[in-house]
Amino acid sequence: MAATVLVVEDDPAIARALTINLTVRDYHPHVATTGAQALKLAAEIAPDLVLLDLGLPDIDGLDVINGIRGWSEVPIIVVSARHEAESKIEALDRGADDYVTKPFSLGELLARLRANLRRAVSEPASARLETRDGVLTIDLAAHRVSRRGEDVHLTPKEWKFLELLARHPNQLVKQADVLAHVWGPQYVTETGYTRVYVSQLRAKLEDDPHNPAYLLTELGMGYRLVADET
Repeated sequence: MAATVLVVEDDPAIARALTINLTVRDYHPHVATTGAQALKLAAEIAPDLVLLDLGLPDIDGLDVINGIRGWSEVPIIVVSARHEAESKIEALDRGADDYVTKPFSLGELLARLRANLRRAVSEPASARLETRDGVLTIDLAAHRVSRRGEDVHLTPKEWKFLELLARHPNQLVKQADVLAHVWGPQYVTETGYTRVYVSQLRAKLEDDPHNPAYLLTELGMGYRLVADET
């Protein structure tokens, strides 16, 4: 089955050239010209790979990486005119799998595309989860959580906490991993932070925060979100 490739590029000439060359090689390209369109398409079509320009007209491509990585491990190849080592490092740290600078060799780009597709996981992460009783719905692509159909407002750190658990539904997420993800690696010993924030999340999401059904603590180990992928 031919791979679906999301091309995120606001330069019409480059987008057209990539579309033509991918199509003749039996890939299925879809083009987004803005970051917002890229995030919407990524959730709708679940591409097998993303080719991402960083210099987009609405939001920075680095923020597009963040948005996609909130729910998916799809391979992301950055194709950018930014040549600085710092730009490459930041893109890779945000979750990009590869980085190609413009102007690029089409042959090299296609070879990197094939290599990343070979390494790709067979099953993408789900963009949407629900608790088994249908009370909570977590939309990772839209950065949105609702409780019995009503949107729940979360602070940025509350969302990052919940998002990490939602990326690994029904699995134990170690407390140190939560601390590193939400606050940074220098905070992995600050265990009081997680206790405060899981309490805040339960107050917003659980029917009985003192007897949680969804956000479970495994003492001395970490946290688990009980949910179904949809």
